Amino acid sequence: MNIVTPIAESPDYGKIKTKQNGAWSSGDYGKIGITLQITGEELAEAANIAPGSTVLDVAAGNGNATLAFARRWCVVTSTDYVATLLEAGRQRADAEGLDATFRVADAENLPFDDGQFDGVVSTFGVMFAPNQQRAAAEMVRVCRSGGKIALANWTPDSFIGALFKTIGKYAPAPAGLDSPTLWGARGWVGETFKPQAQSISIKVKRFGFRYPSPQYFVDFFRTFYGPVHKTFLMLENEQRKALNDDILDTIAEFDIAEDGTMLVPSDYAEIVIVKA
Repeated sequence: MNIVTPIAESPDYGKIKTKQNGAWSSGDYGKIGITLQITGEELAEAANIAPGSTVLDVAAGNGNATLAFARRWCVVTSTDYVATLLEAGRQRADAEGLDATFRVADAENLPFDDGQFDGVVSTFGVMFAPNQQRAAAEMVRVCRSGGKIALANWTPDSFIGALFKTIGKYAPAPAGLDSPTLWGARGWVGETFKPQAQSISIKVKRFGFRYPSPQYFVDFFRTFYGPVHKTFLMLENEQRKALNDDILDTIAEFDIAEDGTMLVPSDYAEIVIVKA
């Protein structure tokens, strides 16, 4: 008897992105994003892109990398598919008198020419694109030969990686999607970018989530971080309490504060790729 193995259907990336857009548009990610500003500054230092260079920030959110590279006199184009996040980045740039261009764009279909930019960057942004290979290929495409692709991505074994797994118990990812934290895995980064790279530098760094208490962190993310906000909204009261408690347990695994506040180190990969 012949056994026919069913062919797995490809994810509906368009439908997934529409749902993601709704999640990231909810809450107020800008309040989360500004706490991560130091990672954008450190990425700009690591990338060492010369003043006057053209830089594209992909999935820029509220503009951490955009502002960091603009402060270093780069000519920055800031993109995201969530218009409200871009507007928050624009307001931050205006407040500091920084010059940058803001444009709605999909990381998987960037509306720019081949080799248009000297640098293509992203901090905790492009890693959430559902079609990971397509997003990576687009970053490579729009970067010139000899230009740099600079990324900051959470690692699989980080606190944020563990948090994603906890949330996934209550809101599973669509079938066929890989974890965003693959973008912080050395093996995946090497396999994905090495064919188009002169060199790849990966440095594991650590960001500290500092909050008044673990419960404050849960409440803050529940209110402002779109994916967590949406997950709590879709649950019944009993499940909401269970998720709240599970997140607190996840925090406890990493928390090094001893005074009732919260200090949770989370590893991330700082990646600089020189395109061949």
